[in-house]
Amino acid sequence: MDGAKLRRMADQIAANFVALGEEQAIAQTAEHIRLFWDPRMKAQILAEDPAGLSPVACAAVRQLAG
Repeated sequence: MDGAKLRRMADQIAANFVALGEEQAIAQTAEHIRLFWDPRMKAQILAEDPAGLSPVACAAVRQLAG
């Protein structure tokens, strides 16, 4: 899958959780990606530079990589 599309998807997921507050939004975004993304999609987003993501999505991807 295209890296730009994955980044857009991660940003959209993060935007849906932003009303929960930053810490919860990060945790919920990471959990959503962990549970619902195909392993190939997860591997690709983890291989990408997270700097191009929104702050919440970036932190979520870093949490997954942790």
